[in-house]
Amino acid sequence: MSVLFSPPLGHPIPGSPHSVSCSLPTMADVIGYEERAAAVVHAMTAGYPRFAVHPFVAELTTHLTTALAQSNEHLWPVLNARAARELIRHLGTGRSLTHAGVEVVLHGAEPALITAGKLWLQHRGGLLSSRAAEDALVRLGRRTAVLPENVFDGDATAEVQRVLSRHFPVAPTEIHLASSGMSAMQAAFEAIRAVQAPRGRTVWIQLGWLYLDTIALLKKFTPDPTRDYLVQHDVTDLAALERLFAAHGERLAGVITEAPTNPLLHTADLAAIADLAQRHGVRVICDPSIASPLNVEVLPHADIVACSLTKYVSPEGDVMAGAAVVNPRGPDAAALAAAVPTLLDPPYPRDLARLAAEIGSAEEVVARINANTPAVVAFLQKHPSVARVWWSHQAATAENFRRIARSPASVGAVVSFTLHGKLAGFYDRVAVAKGPSFGMATTLLCPYIYLAHYDLLPHRSTSTALADAGIPPELLRLSVGAEPVEDIIATLAAALA
Repeated sequence: MSVLFSPPLGHPIPGSPHSVSCSLPTMADVIGYEERAAAVVHAMTAGYPRFAVHPFVAELTTHLTTALAQSNEHLWPVLNARAARELIRHLGTGRSLTHAGVEVVLHGAEPALITAGKLWLQHRGGLLSSRAAEDALVRLGRRTAVLPENVFDGDATAEVQRVLSRHFPVAPTEIHLASSGMSAMQAAFEAIRAVQAPRGRTVWIQLGWLYLDTIALLKKFTPDPTRDYLVQHDVTDLAALERLFAAHGERLAGVITEAPTNPLLHTADLAAIADLAQRHGVRVICDPSIASPLNVEVLPHADIVACSLTKYVSPEGDVMAGAAVVNPRGPDAAALAAAVPTLLDPPYPRDLARLAAEIGSAEEVVARINANTPAVVAFLQKHPSVARVWWSHQAATAENFRRIARSPASVGAVVSFTLHGKLAGFYDRVAVAKGPSFGMATTLLCPYIYLAHYDLLPHRSTSTALADAGIPPELLRLSVGAEPVEDIIATLAAALA
């Protein structure tokens, strides 16, 4: 019997109360989730933490609102005092205080302010973690004890840095741990901006279609997005990139790219881009989350690597964390290395203790995933119902990927594909876990554009952004897990039949 299955609507994936993914087993559920249908929202007992309020966080928020909020005030429990100050500065209003060890922000309950606060917390990962909320509920007497789980007994920071240092050519203490991948990305962006702005360099280039909150970071936090935010979707077109550099000259601050990109798995010639950037005084941020730093080495080609540790490094998929690493050989290395730790939010101690308990198995899990992925790709490429497949070794950018891969076997978990016809029937039938995230031991499928860019779907928007980037709206993103590969293939085959 196959070990794969599709959990009921709203259940955490893989199953821990702190799991970062949640089950959306049918396309009706996906659409209901995006449109905030009451039945779907009510069923959710989990959700990707930067997008969904965890039940522990919701319970704590309700309690703190009753205890602290004035009439017509909205309350957010945030990571720390710095996050509170920045949120208030972003909103232009509000007050903060500490209660039961939790930093909270209160502001007017106008819908526009609440939406602005929610999006800011999403983009940078500023909301309190589920474990921090659970601990606060225990301190407040709302819960008797935290739920049991395996955590590292020792210096968790040192343990995570020690393991990661096998994959980054820097001292362990130069691996700066963050509360999320977006906290790491925000810190990298702000550090380079602080160095480059005094030089008159404010323009940023998005190279490739990137993760949605990285795109939001560029759209919303460059000084003047109409002037300072540029996009080049084709990561392989060095001539076009050179033209952008020539056109904007000494106003260019930085380039942000992913290796590979999400969700099309395109990999740029990072060495060529790094050479071009250095010749023009431009700094590079690279995010290797889709394949993981365990599979690819990108630091030699970037000024800062910013990535998620939720993916792959937490193979159980129940910790939000990230890392930022400064290239010690970069032109602004000293300034960036001093700035980055001051700009990111460190992980909550119990999240870090959980990550340290898992990280020891990450390399073994990634090796099993790497062995499974090519077999799953071969199956999909041959199946008559499958229209197209994207993965790290796709022909167009395979050589670029091989140059950064740690070994020929280092391929990563993510495979994107489209079907001949609509995806709904297959998606509803396939008996795998279905929800957001990737890079865990559990095979995971999602209709990526529906979850990440619902408002860009053709039936909801006249935007040509997806078409311009070559992204099919019906694209499915599969994260191959560590289960027996024959089970994965058989499960896919049964749904494609």
